[in-house]
Amino acid sequence: MKDNSNKDYIKKKVSIFDMERPKFPKRAVVTGGMPYGNKKLHFGHVGGMFVHADAAARFLRDRIGKENVIFVSGTDCYGSPIAESYRKLKEDGFDGTIEDFVKENHESQKRTLDEYEISLDLFGASGLGHTKEVHAKVSRELMELWHKNGWLEKLVTSQFYDAKAGQFLNGRQVVGKCPVENCTSDKGYADECSMGHQYMPEELINPKSTLTGDTPEMRDVANWYIDLTKFKELLEDFVDDISNREDVRPLVSNTIKEFMTKPLVYIKNEFADAYEEIKDKMPPHRLDSAANKTSFSLEFDDLDARDKARDLLNENSIRFRAGKTLVPFRLTGNIEWGVPAPVLDGEEGLTIWVWPESLWAPISFTKAYLEQCGKPDDEWKKYWCSDDSGIYQFIGQDNIYFYGIAEPALFIATQGKENLTAHPEDGQLKMPTLVANNHILFLNKKASSSGAVKPPMAEELLEYYLPEHLRAHFLGLGLGLKSVSFQPKPFNPAAAENEADPVMKEGKLLSNVFNRVARSCFYTAQKYFDAKMPLGEVDEDVLTGAKEVILKYERAMYKFEFHKVMSLMDEYIRSANKYWSKNISAADAADDNEMRRKVLVNAFHMLKTATMLMHPIAPQGCEMLREYLNFGEDFWSWENIFKTCAELCGDESEHEIKFLEPRIDFFPMYRSEE
Repeated sequence: MKDNSNKDYIKKKVSIFDMERPKFPKRAVVTGGMPYGNKKLHFGHVGGMFVHADAAARFLRDRIGKENVIFVSGTDCYGSPIAESYRKLKEDGFDGTIEDFVKENHESQKRTLDEYEISLDLFGASGLGHTKEVHAKVSRELMELWHKNGWLEKLVTSQFYDAKAGQFLNGRQVVGKCPVENCTSDKGYADECSMGHQYMPEELINPKSTLTGDTPEMRDVANWYIDLTKFKELLEDFVDDISNREDVRPLVSNTIKEFMTKPLVYIKNEFADAYEEIKDKMPPHRLDSAANKTSFSLEFDDLDARDKARDLLNENSIRFRAGKTLVPFRLTGNIEWGVPAPVLDGEEGLTIWVWPESLWAPISFTKAYLEQCGKPDDEWKKYWCSDDSGIYQFIGQDNIYFYGIAEPALFIATQGKENLTAHPEDGQLKMPTLVANNHILFLNKKASSSGAVKPPMAEELLEYYLPEHLRAHFLGLGLGLKSVSFQPKPFNPAAAENEADPVMKEGKLLSNVFNRVARSCFYTAQKYFDAKMPLGEVDEDVLTGAKEVILKYERAMYKFEFHKVMSLMDEYIRSANKYWSKNISAADAADDNEMRRKVLVNAFHMLKTATMLMHPIAPQGCEMLREYLNFGEDFWSWENIFKTCAELCGDESEHEIKFLEPRIDFFPMYRSEE
């Protein structure tokens, strides 16, 4: 006999119709992480970030009005990766300037983004043209403001110096092993690794200069820092807030929390006896002998105590690794190719380190775009400093430290010296909403240009696939949940000849199913109704089905759950196709034109709904559908999302549509299948 005693406590599934609809801002900025200007775009740039940002921007334009959304990104023109790539190119005979080199790559990146239908309002460049001027001005003003507010600290720290090359080394000019515990990256650079972990330069394990291959020496150099430890409580407040938000993925908050711990060092168990001999000489600390199977950890109250302990451990040849924690964030560097830093307290000749200036580059790009539109100088504040605006930054998981820790601290530091808040008031710089994707893998491995099978560049994929098919596939991967492998059959040596191409799953939905529904509606209207769309009352179950998918879609878009969006649309478009096949067959069997009319009224409503919802995903084909449906641009407005075609047309009994010639596809088949 079943026990029903707890039946009243069973959580009931709430209907989508009873849920409060998500609230969107009145205006929005969408921005994507900036690719370095030292190469063309690889597939990860587009598939792992830009397509997602574009889908969000297009949705927001439809949802809150095109005039209220700004979508910006650009080429990151500075930094050691570019300087190093340029150096190697010069060795191979390139006779242009570093600016020429960056410009060539910037233009290539822009062409590729255009080919993928990435609808940026501005794809700028931090070191080129008008955006260079705007960015330099914004950078100078921010540095001066932080100095005025008392947050800049001039620290003399040890930096790598290549004596043979006769220069200081920054960023990727040094390669070693990351010193952060449990990090497996062997691509540790001057003060960060390929996984986004931060550390002080002297902590890098086995450093080598990429210029000469020599082990660099350490020399003292002065630079400007902001001490992130002073913002710890505010950052904890910030992460507590975003941990409870539906539109922020757990990946973001969980990664930030990893750095909110006290400073740790991890010591291998084999050095336990050596530690016992010096432990009384060390600053106060707490021992955890069960850190893991192979080491034990020491926890300190602050960085000063940890650093004193580190010096003592080094003196006694005790090997250790650091734990994740907040460290001073370097704002300037000693590399010539960079945004000039203002002269503060007599410190001249510094440039701003590429990572900090890239964090506020979207502000610079927003300003540059609005200037191009003839808007007032302070118009950008309506988007970045207003309570009724939203800022959405699309990034990869390796960059969460910068965007989720350093950026909020920098933005808070603009507020002044006292009464700081992680919840900015109207008029203060807002905290962007971070949309971080997990890694997009290639053939089940992290993409690497040094691997046996080279991952494709973004432009190479377009030799085999149509942009809309790739867009739909990338959005359907579910990168917001976990790392997922991209497995294009033409680039997979292990793929069997008769094996289906995984990339074409979503493409077939567009080209086979959605295309079939659309063409069937048009050709039937042309054959039986003089190329007119019949208008009338839509069946209640069709209206309910459309409303349900719209509400679920809206909620999924609000949470940036693009894989759910694709799943919803797959189900809805296939249901529209089934409805059409079943009911038009019955009408044709009876040769009943009134039945055909009714089927078309319902089917066109489904087609209208699917077209509006697929617009951010497959914009070109959907724009073509709108043109053939003979509706204006206001068709995309969510003011019309629940309306029937009859309501869009007013009191008319029929609506003239554009004549569709035979064999015209709204979503063409993939080239190999033509």
